[in-house]
Amino acid sequence: MTVDLLIRNAYLYIDRDWEVANGWLAVKDGRVHAVGDGAEDAPAAKSVISAHGRLVTPGLVNAHHHMYQNLTRAYAPVTNGTLFEWLKGLYPLWADLDAESVYLSTSVAMVELLMGGCTTSMDHMYVHPRPFLIDAQFRAARDIGFRFHATRGSMTRSVEDGGLPPASVVQDEDTILADSERLVAAFHDPTPGAMGRVALAPCSLFSVSERIMVESARLADKHDLRLHTHLAEDPDEDSYCAEIYGCTPTEYFEHVGWASPRSWVAHYIYPTGDEVDRLAHAGVCTAQCPCSNMMIGGGTADAMDMRRRGMRVGLGCDGSASTDHASMWLETRMAMLLGRFRHGPHAMSARDALDMATRGGAACLGWEDEIGHLRPGACADLVVWSMSEVAAAGALSDPVEAWLRCAPAVAGTTIVNGKVLVSDGVPLLANLGDILRDHAREARRIQRLDG
Repeated sequence: MTVDLLIRNAYLYIDRDWEVANGWLAVKDGRVHAVGDGAEDAPAAKSVISAHGRLVTPGLVNAHHHMYQNLTRAYAPVTNGTLFEWLKGLYPLWADLDAESVYLSTSVAMVELLMGGCTTSMDHMYVHPRPFLIDAQFRAARDIGFRFHATRGSMTRSVEDGGLPPASVVQDEDTILADSERLVAAFHDPTPGAMGRVALAPCSLFSVSERIMVESARLADKHDLRLHTHLAEDPDEDSYCAEIYGCTPTEYFEHVGWASPRSWVAHYIYPTGDEVDRLAHAGVCTAQCPCSNMMIGGGTADAMDMRRRGMRVGLGCDGSASTDHASMWLETRMAMLLGRFRHGPHAMSARDALDMATRGGAACLGWEDEIGHLRPGACADLVVWSMSEVAAAGALSDPVEAWLRCAPAVAGTTIVNGKVLVSDGVPLLANLGDILRDHAREARRIQRLDG
């Protein structure tokens, strides 16, 4: 039998308990067909990539992102603000989003993620000044060939209702629920190997009504969907929940029926140990966002402690304007450094961080059966990593540790669904120049730099 693609002469990280020092990996029909070592005969292939001893890993999985925000990267008036300060400064700009700007920003985000070794990403689109913005995201994912898990975000509380955003970017409850149903019917694909899925994702406990939280959980049960929101990200959230609901954010999360295996939360910086234990027992997963939380000076989740307590932890880039990049490799490296900084050099290894970036992210998305590993039968989403000979000089004993310790590493080849989307570090997207030109125009418009 002839397979579609063969990667040979590679150091294969197949899964957290399976590595092959000099191996090959065969791809057929968008799936990992077989793996073997140098002593075994590899199958014939239509296309062959020689990795020359480089590290091959599963594609990284981004468990929290806001793709549209790359239209306001490093926006000067808010670069030194707190979370609530930069939200207040940026919400009025994001009110100018339309389908074209969302298509362009999503395209740029997905290409940047591919270059950083990410092959599957969710996106938390919670600003809806106009309808059908998530439709534009699915169009971008289809055009690029990216595996995409959209989340239908929402906000109901504007400044007039005690919230942070202007009224122009929030929606009423019935509109949100009806559009959630529409998006699930139009784009959610529950079948194996799907390229597009939908989850429900009210923005945060302080930005939506209790009805939206409760009804989102009900719809998730009805359609077998994932649930996502920000949780315990900032001390101000504790104050808000205490004043409005008379409880902590985690207690309110439990009250509205979200403490279930369907849910994953972003950040989760300020829970108590008992609250982590309760959500871990309920099957809730967490996405740590190391660079974003450090950039904004807001603390960070204690990922290794959460893992010890039984909670599955993934990684997320979060949005530009706080992070200003979309490199899952950089997030993975920073997660390792944070873990060691917090708990000492024995606390976290490169393999721990890689497990979070692959298996952990897949668990967040409820997709661990098919992505986040390279066992035979898995989706053929993988990365052949590249590093300069200078940066890698002397790193001879452990390719996985070298991958995060010796920097920078980039995706030399990124493969999604068995298709090469990045080759020799270059995205294989014919119209990328046009997308970047049009993105620059839209960024200037939204940042109001043309007037």
